[in-house]
Amino acid sequence: MKDIKIIFFDVDGTLIDMNKKEISTSVLTALQELKKRKIILCIATGRSPIALPHFDQVTFDAFLTFNGSYCFNHEHTIYKNPIPLKDISTIVGNATALNRPVAIATSNQTVANGKDSDLIEYFSFAHQEIVLAENFDEMINKEEIFQLMLSSRKEDYATIMQNTSDAKIAAWWDRAVDIIPSSSGKGTGIAKILDYYGLDQSQALAFGDGNNDIEMLQSVGWGVAMANASDELKAIADEVIGHVADDGIYHYCKAQGLI
Repeated sequence: MKDIKIIFFDVDGTLIDMNKKEISTSVLTALQELKKRKIILCIATGRSPIALPHFDQVTFDAFLTFNGSYCFNHEHTIYKNPIPLKDISTIVGNATALNRPVAIATSNQTVANGKDSDLIEYFSFAHQEIVLAENFDEMINKEEIFQLMLSSRKEDYATIMQNTSDAKIAAWWDRAVDIIPSSSGKGTGIAKILDYYGLDQSQALAFGDGNNDIEMLQSVGWGVAMANASDELKAIADEVIGHVADDGIYHYCKAQGLI
């Protein structure tokens, strides 16, 4: 672990216990110690830029948001890849046929054409409330949309994505989905960020817990899954560590001499 120069962290279920909805003191300490050692810290999340968490006394260096569709640091936009308009319109139509409201996210705002209990809870993980927009259809035609969000179970995925060509589902919860460009994903975002900083894949470490983290763990030199991770993620991870509720990241970084 001596050659690690950058670490990518998923947020919900990895840095933050989804039951407590906050970061622990021990994991916060780990982040502070990693910063002292000049390791680049990058959030890698399905959240939007406006829903990123803010932790006391820790400033992340880079941000991979919308599951890789919009990546930036404090100085530059590193990469952006909006969803094609034709696919947005198709997905909204498919969701409407299923009586599912849809939220659309630009780089600076997230609005919806309705809400249901699953979508409300989905937003609550990031301490957000759903904002309804009367000009929803107008926004679709005028704004760069990086992610769609709607409540869905796996059995509805095919219907929701019917007749789309350049969009895909990135799911980390079993009752809602994020939809991003098919050419995006956390793996794509990581490649763009590594290139920006002039780093090799072997110098990168990543922590995750959901299926939308599969590409991320496959795109770094060492991919780590939490004990609370999905079975699919654990199957491809280089290592499985402690549960988020048991400060898995802190204990792992300590054991590996990273802090």
